[in-house]
Amino acid sequence: MADRPYIFYELTNSVCPHCLRKVEAKIVVQDGCVYMHKWCPVHKLVKVLISTDESYFKQQRDFLKPGQMPRRFNTPIKYGCPFDCGLCPDHEQHSCLTLLEITDMCNLRCPVCYSDSGPHRPTHRSMEQIAFMLEAIVRNEGEPDVVQISGGEPTIHPEFWQVLELAKTKPIKHLMLNTNGVKIAREADFAKRLAGYMPGFEVYLQFDSLRAEALVKLRGEDLREVRLRALERLNEHNVSTTLVVTLQRGVNEDEIGEIIDFALKQKCVRGITFQPVQVAGRLEAFDAEKDRLTLSEVRRRILEQSPVFLPEDIIPVPCHPDCLAMAYALKMGDGAGCVTPLTRLMDPKLLLSGEGNTIVYERNKGVREQIFKAFSTGHSPGSGALALKHLLCCLPEIQVPEEIGYSNLFRIIIMKFMDAWDMDVRSVKKTCVHIAHPDGRIIPFDTFNLFYRDGREAALARQELVGVTVGGR
Repeated sequence: MADRPYIFYELTNSVCPHCLRKVEAKIVVQDGCVYMHKWCPVHKLVKVLISTDESYFKQQRDFLKPGQMPRRFNTPIKYGCPFDCGLCPDHEQHSCLTLLEITDMCNLRCPVCYSDSGPHRPTHRSMEQIAFMLEAIVRNEGEPDVVQISGGEPTIHPEFWQVLELAKTKPIKHLMLNTNGVKIAREADFAKRLAGYMPGFEVYLQFDSLRAEALVKLRGEDLREVRLRALERLNEHNVSTTLVVTLQRGVNEDEIGEIIDFALKQKCVRGITFQPVQVAGRLEAFDAEKDRLTLSEVRRRILEQSPVFLPEDIIPVPCHPDCLAMAYALKMGDGAGCVTPLTRLMDPKLLLSGEGNTIVYERNKGVREQIFKAFSTGHSPGSGALALKHLLCCLPEIQVPEEIGYSNLFRIIIMKFMDAWDMDVRSVKKTCVHIAHPDGRIIPFDTFNLFYRDGREAALARQELVGVTVGGR
């Protein structure tokens, strides 16, 4: 009897990428890669690549831990995941990071924009709407770990500075600004004014490539001068900055190492977030089996292109290990030779022993001591009390020597968002990056762009999926 050409690893639920009908999906391992096989009664078999590294895929399962719930849920369980987002009581994870979209308008029209923002959408949220959405975030979280002011392009909102002032009155641990950098580059005092919101404030700067061709494909125009001028101004005022690199296969994934080298030379840069494109908004669908850039491949390319990190440095993030990976380091100068990776210095099992889904190193004596020995022989954990936990709830909070601060932190985050092709309902329930809906619901990023943005619920309510009417609240 003939063998199957793969190993059937597990079963989950997904959606048909063509009609969004909820369907059953097999996860299979074949030739060292991991695929999703799903069957729609209308559109038949769909095969999707979800990992290029069988070993790392299985390691992700080792980092699962109990979910940490929000203070309140916003919607009932009615149709089943992913059609009840809000958050519903079946969701397993609170909001590590919540996006607050204050406008649909943008001064760019990027071909990969997941929200279809641009000059053609001149709609701004009012201050009353923004205040309502902020209150919804606070009600859910109490003290939100990270709130990211986003859009569209938030800096072109006519009341942008009032939005920042309002957000700073809330008990938000870390406030971020998600921006393409055009305003920062073109207005001399913009970065200086942003610096006034530190500490507890960071710029999340779009920075996809150092090449003109790649930027035109991703953003619609050559933005090299804009990006460099924005960084020059942020460096001048040492405004904490994360470079955000949207990756698309065949466009810029060969630049990862070069971008890491560049980032290490920037005074204001605290790290890089690599985000493979999500098939949503304006991005056209591609060959789901051949053209998908998976989290595991991004991880592999970091290891191949940069001498800074080893395989044991880039590990799954316990709150959502399927879609988040991390590496932390101390930067004590400019360049790769001045970076000391931290993640390799501890037993990964220790990362799972913190409270809830937060990796709080100062509450774990073993982890604290291991890290401390890595960069100090003349201090004891009691001699300094500076916390590095200022970005994500999974960021370390450790006791460090007094001369080391947040400016010495350098981190790599790989943040993969699922779309209709690789949607895994099992994993969606663990999603910790959410978007505040204008009606007060808090919705996972992965499902927001498929089912909840721009009135899509009303459209889906006219379709019969899995035998029920979806949406219709």
